[in-house]
Amino acid sequence: MMVKPKHQRLALALAALAAILGAGGLALSALKDQAAFFYAPGDVAGKPLPLGKNVRLGGMVEKGSLTHEADGVSIRFTVTDGKAKVPVAFRGVTPDLFREGSGVVAEGQFQADGSFAADNLLAKHDERYMPPQIAGKMHKTETLEK
Repeated sequence: MMVKPKHQRLALALAALAAILGAGGLALSALKDQAAFFYAPGDVAGKPLPLGKNVRLGGMVEKGSLTHEADGVSIRFTVTDGKAKVPVAFRGVTPDLFREGSGVVAEGQFQADGSFAADNLLAKHDERYMPPQIAGKMHKTETLEK
């Protein structure tokens, strides 16, 4: 008995579709462990904390909250979004732009006591930042137009 070419094409198309779905499923399962969710302090206030998961906590470093530990590499500070506050502990070298009153994204894990243990800090610069070369050109343009 001979298989019709129409059935061969259908079987080949189904096999290709199954292979694509399988590859997509494997990729999603691999990425699931790498995904870090982002939270603001107000997002977790009064709710169960995502304990044991790597997450990102973002907000502003509260003024007056930054303290340096005696070991010289550990710091503590508070992240706020205006709605809630979360105390953060970090051990390591801070980014150059990290300071009180600036934006920060801390990567790490929430602790059972409600604090956050950060493994990495990402300082956010001012959204109005402009490279000096462009700022200088804009200044010259403004003075020439006047």
